Amino acid sequence: MASTGSSKSHSSNSKWMYDVFLSFRGEDTRNTFTDHLYWALDRGNIKTFRDDEELSRGEEISSQLLKAIEASRIAIIVFSKTYAYSRWCLDELVKIMECKKEKSYADGEKKKKKIEEWKVALSKAGKLSGIFLKDG
Repeated sequence: MASTGSSKSHSSNSKWMYDVFLSFRGEDTRNTFTDHLYWALDRGNIKTFRDDEELSRGEEISSQLLKAIEASRIAIIVFSKTYAYSRWCLDELVKIMECKKEKSYADGEKKKKKIEEWKVALSKAGKLSGIFLKDG
């Protein structure tokens, strides 16, 4: 079962379900570093997704994990000695990088749209009649 830290500051109208998605190799860091990180984030009112289930070898990554990655503002990847030996971790990593690319693209498109709006507004404002004042 997945667990999430509570978040008093997490906006209910936010498009993000989680502030942070933790990606880690359970057998390496679940009860050590990742556990400490999770509780530190929780104390800071940062809503964090951490998969608490032991995953069986050879199984496909669950749709729940993929959805949690998509619904997280950022991901923290805890690279450990055997992180790259896990198909689950590597599948999570691929999804995290895909989401990062999509978020970057969406942010870029928003910026382009905003710049175009500014250009139009400046062009319209430049065509308004007005009074020129001399300095002094």
